[in-house]
Amino acid sequence: MPELETLALHAGEEADPQTGALRLPLHMATSFKLPGFGRRLFDALLMESEEPPYAYTRWSNPTLGALEERLAALEGAQAAMVTATGMAAVSAVLLTFLSQGDHVVANEVCYAGSVELFGEHLPRLGIGVSLVDTSDVDQVRAALRPETRLVYVETPANPILRIADIGALAEVAHGAGALLVVDSTFAGPTVQRPLALGADYIVHSLTKVMNGHGDALGGAVLGPQKGIRRIRKEMLVHLGGAMSPFNAWLIFRGLATLPLRMERHCQNALAVARFLEAHPRVKRVVYPGLESHPHHQLARYQMSTGSGTPAYGGMLTFQLKGGLGAAITLAEKIKLFKYATSLGHAHSLLFYYPTDLYVDAVAYLDDRQKARIREWMGEGIVRASIGLENVQDLIADLDQALRGRTFKGLVGPLAYRLLA
Repeated sequence: MPELETLALHAGEEADPQTGALRLPLHMATSFKLPGFGRRLFDALLMESEEPPYAYTRWSNPTLGALEERLAALEGAQAAMVTATGMAAVSAVLLTFLSQGDHVVANEVCYAGSVELFGEHLPRLGIGVSLVDTSDVDQVRAALRPETRLVYVETPANPILRIADIGALAEVAHGAGALLVVDSTFAGPTVQRPLALGADYIVHSLTKVMNGHGDALGGAVLGPQKGIRRIRKEMLVHLGGAMSPFNAWLIFRGLATLPLRMERHCQNALAVARFLEAHPRVKRVVYPGLESHPHHQLARYQMSTGSGTPAYGGMLTFQLKGGLGAAITLAEKIKLFKYATSLGHAHSLLFYYPTDLYVDAVAYLDDRQKARIREWMGEGIVRASIGLENVQDLIADLDQALRGRTFKGLVGPLAYRLLA
């Protein structure tokens, strides 16, 4: 089996047999000429065979298929299915394997769209939900019920960067007859391989590090061929969260440089994290590559490059000694960093998450959970996606912004609106 760097360049792509073009063609067709009336026609319409002919792009498309092949190769999966967004991928997995009366255990803190799906929408469909600190295996074990069908883990967790032990959770979930689904968006396949650690399915927001250019939305589910076929047939076809072929082409292009980009993201993030940890205006830095991270040793084992070198991703968070006023100053003074949401772009981004709005105001967390999360977030955190710029330029930009005069003129909701 070729190494990741080779798979990122070659998997899913051959020279075009008609023209000899070396780059993947972009097939924008919505419909395809069907095979003659008979079994292959119904294979296409019912998606019963392992490789049904193309019929309609909501089901599949040659450009989407090439992206799926490359993703599966990178993750070591039997199959992949791409979707319009990361949340379409998350929803497709959950709604395939969970029904009324079932139960799921999931992160109490993860991507906002995911945790809101767990906290607000699944319960109204009659699906039981237990939100726990998935970095604590005992909490996950204690939350299991006879009707638990799925354990959902995001690691590293967005935005607080808790690390969950995928291997231990796979053992716990499988012992209870449940599936383990891992959202590996923050890491990607060059840093973390959940299937090799025992996970059943992986979900990604391809919008982030997999694309790497900030110009295409997408999501993916990866796992066993039979299960992916079921998800495609039951959720992609019926709910319609299909990816645009153009977005698939852009993401496919981005994957070619994924190993190189992630190497630089990781190197830069570690250097920035070390700088911030020593900065007089910074209260706390959370980055898996720092020895101060509570799960550093687990991250050393679970997150690494193909050569086995520890690699911790391009995401970090930090707390400011000046609180909200310092966050406003930072947002106003940064130059190279952009104050924006999302992550995994070539250029660096940061965004401030106030704890009272992000955690305290939600109804699906109890007081004990909120207190536990506040231990990680303090009054609020700055989440930074470290890009590919010269790291000394990034450090200089943060330093000048952090040393600016702390803004004290606005408080409360008005200040938060400025930050948002």
